[in-house]
Amino acid sequence: MDMYKIVRKKSLNPTVTLMDIEAPLIAKKAKPGQFIILRVNEDGERIPLTIAGYDRENGTVTIIFQVVGATTTLLNHKNEGEFIQDFVGPLGTPSHLDGLKKVCVIGGGVGCAIALPVAQALHDMGAEVTSIVGFRNQDLVILEDEFKACSDHFVMMTDDGSYGEKGNVTIPLKAMLEKGERFDEVIAIGPLIMMKFVCLTTKEYDQKTTVSMNPIMVDGTGMCGGCRLSVGGETKFACVDGPDFDGHLVDFDEAMSRSRSYAPFERHAYEETCNLFAKEVQ
Repeated sequence: MDMYKIVRKKSLNPTVTLMDIEAPLIAKKAKPGQFIILRVNEDGERIPLTIAGYDRENGTVTIIFQVVGATTTLLNHKNEGEFIQDFVGPLGTPSHLDGLKKVCVIGGGVGCAIALPVAQALHDMGAEVTSIVGFRNQDLVILEDEFKACSDHFVMMTDDGSYGEKGNVTIPLKAMLEKGERFDEVIAIGPLIMMKFVCLTTKEYDQKTTVSMNPIMVDGTGMCGGCRLSVGGETKFACVDGPDFDGHLVDFDEAMSRSRSYAPFERHAYEETCNLFAKEVQ
């Protein structure tokens, strides 16, 4: 029985953890935009997580996850040298980056973990990369150095102004577009509300925009159909048709109301798991 070893574990902020998992076959094939599905243990639920990086030589795949629900809590209790049960992939369609020369990559919160490999791949292809990243406050900032290393222009935003510039990611984006700056593509990855406002901003300037709808899988409801979307009036599934879609065609309001409907279920599963750990500690 193949088990997958955790070779590195690092806390990026109080609720976000990075792990490198030994999975040589996946590392060999992985591309930005793809995801894996994992199970922590035999009776665990299956959750999808976007591939945040890979090292083909060492045969490892990087995942970055927010500790929000039952399974991510369970995963976060695993340490370096321990194993997880299943790690399947790479799944999903890789991001289409060929031919892009000048790109603006926008990441919000934990969505930055998904935006980073896209920015890195574009940088490696010789594209001019502008990165705008946004967080609620300084304590939640992740991957700043990594973004700086692969960006020609880098802008850090925090909602409360505790770090970088104050405000959301659309402020610098609008300023650039207003000045006449144009990109082959704007690629936005983050909370649904952030992606919605990025798309409203770029639409005014007729700026091509791609959104990655991984976050509706990253929230990890593990229920099929959870990643259903309306794109240009048609039903699509983020896991097979995506995760990348034309942002001006996505019905964000429908996606947001659907994602809210899972919240009580997630909360209950999370509390049960936390109670389990609390009993173990006693």
